Amino acid sequence: MMTPPQSTQLAAAFRSLHRSGAPLLLVNVWDAASARLVEEAGATAIATSSSAISWSMGFPDGNRLPAGLAMSALARIVAATSLPVTADIETGYAGSGDGFDDKKLRNTVLAVLEAGAVGINFEDSGDGPLTGTSEQCRRLDLVRETASAAGVDLFINARTDTYLSGDYPELAFEETLTRAEAYLAAGASGIFVPGVTDLHVLHELSRRIDAPLNALAGVGAPSVGELHDAGVQRISIGGNTAKAAYATVSRVAEEVLGDGNWSELAGARSHAAMDALFGG
Repeated sequence: MMTPPQSTQLAAAFRSLHRSGAPLLLVNVWDAASARLVEEAGATAIATSSSAISWSMGFPDGNRLPAGLAMSALARIVAATSLPVTADIETGYAGSGDGFDDKKLRNTVLAVLEAGAVGINFEDSGDGPLTGTSEQCRRLDLVRETASAAGVDLFINARTDTYLSGDYPELAFEETLTRAEAYLAAGASGIFVPGVTDLHVLHELSRRIDAPLNALAGVGAPSVGELHDAGVQRISIGGNTAKAAYATVSRVAEEVLGDGNWSELAGARSHAAMDALFGG
């Protein structure tokens, strides 16, 4: 496998963004154009959204997207930007339960690195209950080993769905801490706990987890400043970027097909501005 020569520098730059003092803000993307628009807006790094990529390819979210399609989308995104890119790879496109395939996971990691991405989100959710802690640690170790052998200091953002899954209704906080400690020992670089917007909980998690904490934000969530004050070092918005974009498509279509009005097209970027994203 040929790792892009700039990956070492991009990996170091991406890792440093988690220690800069200001929170790393990630507006998640799903294709080359969305990546270029986010870069143009002043982003310091690009993060993909697995749900957004899945929808754009005609698949529901939740480990349903074929690995080849996911990796081809990632390659186009990386090629479109000069910024470090981190890829949401769900559970690694490697199956689940007894059907989990280590070789497929390794191949996914190698494809991520070959595309030029320098970070991943890797989650413990899938079909059914959360993956057991020891098994998830084994998978994290495999990811770290694969990346290290390729010479890339991959930032592994270990996502745990302790709050989203409902598997631990009374013990989510304790289970999150247990998994976070184990995941970090297995090679994770940061911990992502979606489903938590309570500032007190986030503060306690950030205080007790010895790694950058990632929170998922959106409408109704605390502000960037409030999240940062609670100790959150990385803030992402997941599929919300795509949902906002697709809502615009829906409004335009409903208006045009309804009363034949064009007002929803007001404020659209010009053709020339879109071409200019790619040097046109």
